[in-house]
Amino acid sequence: MLRTHTCGELRSEHIGNTVTLTGWVQKQRDKGGVVWIDLRDRYGITQLIFEEGVTEQSIIDQAKKVGREFVIKATGEVVERYSKNDKMPTGDIEIRVNEFQVLNGSKIPPFTIEDETDGGEDLRMKYRYLDIRRNPVREKLQLRHTMMQKVREYLNKEAFVEVETPYLIKSTPEGARDFVVPSRMNENEFYALPQSPQTFKQLLMVAGMDRYFQIVKCFRDEDLRADRQPEFTQIDCEMAFVEQEDVLQTFEGMTKFLYKEIKGIELGDFQRISYDEAMTKYGSDKPDLRFGMEFCELNDLAQGKGFVVFDSAKLVVGINAEGCAEYSRKQLDALTDFVKKPQIGAKGLVYVKCNEDGSFKSSVDKFFDQEALKGWAEKFNAKPGDLLLILAGETNQTRKALNELRLEMGERLGLRDKKKVAAAWVLDFPLLEWDEETQRYHAMHHPFTAPKPEDVDKLDSDPGAIRANAYDMVINGVEAGGGSIRIHDRELQAKMFEVLGFSKEEAEEQFGFLMGAFEYGAPPHGGIAYGFDRMCAIMAGEQSIRDFIAFPKNNAGRDVMIDSPGKISQDQLDELGLKLVEPKKQ
Repeated sequence: MLRTHTCGELRSEHIGNTVTLTGWVQKQRDKGGVVWIDLRDRYGITQLIFEEGVTEQSIIDQAKKVGREFVIKATGEVVERYSKNDKMPTGDIEIRVNEFQVLNGSKIPPFTIEDETDGGEDLRMKYRYLDIRRNPVREKLQLRHTMMQKVREYLNKEAFVEVETPYLIKSTPEGARDFVVPSRMNENEFYALPQSPQTFKQLLMVAGMDRYFQIVKCFRDEDLRADRQPEFTQIDCEMAFVEQEDVLQTFEGMTKFLYKEIKGIELGDFQRISYDEAMTKYGSDKPDLRFGMEFCELNDLAQGKGFVVFDSAKLVVGINAEGCAEYSRKQLDALTDFVKKPQIGAKGLVYVKCNEDGSFKSSVDKFFDQEALKGWAEKFNAKPGDLLLILAGETNQTRKALNELRLEMGERLGLRDKKKVAAAWVLDFPLLEWDEETQRYHAMHHPFTAPKPEDVDKLDSDPGAIRANAYDMVINGVEAGGGSIRIHDRELQAKMFEVLGFSKEEAEEQFGFLMGAFEYGAPPHGGIAYGFDRMCAIMAGEQSIRDFIAFPKNNAGRDVMIDSPGKISQDQLDELGLKLVEPKKQ
């Protein structure tokens, strides 16, 4: 090794030792007779000292010439630091250098490599290899590493076997667009990159593997945002001979284990909430349960009073923002502007201030008297000083908009505490969703999800009323993972494809291999997949998954560091039998 120690491990007990350190120059300070260099590696920072009359002049001259991010090697004696720094672990010592070597120089970095940097996101993504040198990014990647090790530790203890599944597979309809890969050896045919290993893990259950897991790359060609990337990592798991409760207990246990081992947090039993309850109380199938502010429906009290906005609405519903009756007109206008944003879609906002003297002030005073507003306040369990915020309109859209307002108020009132963990299972999802555009049902999760046994007979009579044997794990308002008990019977799987609008020929072409496997003794099975990048972000209390991925893509799906995707040569196109066409104008 070029070094005897790292830049983060030397302490007072090493004083008198001769050591060799290597790393990057964080900072150089030249005070004439003395030069100091802060030397950094991923373990920490150690100060080097070069003194006239003690250090050879040629070494001092070398030290004076180095700049930020030079890679150097320094040998010297560990000495007590004259001016100690209690803000760094190595702050009691420094190295009096007697041998010095520049291993590589460096251009001036495009941004400051410090915890608080002057580099914007685009610039840092272009020079991602420099960004990773910063502690906040490095620590996130180290958290990811620890998570991987702990996941494997837990699942290995639970008798799961790690099995790798293929990346070059057949294109199958699973919700998002596939990334496709042309095959040179099979002209005019294409592989697809897997959106998930779903069918393979089911086949492994048929194969008798019993308990499978994989920390695996998945690929989806969809629009991006802070918590979405075109390639992402899943903790993918499957179990045979289980019912829903077995899966919930196993993976609730894994999540508790991760929080205990990594964060030192003991989680209690996860709350259980049905999909219908989640939508009614919070307007979301991934509710943030760190705070209350549950929805309160007002149709019975607010309609039929001549206020056309309420009278024409399918749903009148609101939340109680406790202690916010003192909000100014400017603050209320800002909330109105918030709910009217195109991505939220409400047409307006009604408020009721519950004044300290017991009276009420509302934006709809013209239509509702004090007695009516008092009835609303009682239904909301509101106290003097509280503020009622009410939306009206089509049921699903109004719930969605009020969910956004609830989260916004939670943020403004400091109720979404990053240090608090609220974990829950959301259960009893609808199996199918009706799509007005295509005039047919789509699987809410995927077409291999089993219906609740007691709902199977509704496949012919009332498909929209069928509940799925499915479950999502939600932590602090984020879907950490989801899964289901799978269909393991060929006839039921064929019926599901029929309800989803597949012809027998289409079902056989797309999934014949799976249905064929079900004819050879397929066991009952079920599983779950966690978004691993997302789980890392949740664990760190962050919104974006990008910093937990070593080399992420930007919102346009581009890697700006290596400039990908890019063109390929005409020779490659000819070899693959592909011809480029002019892109469609937007």
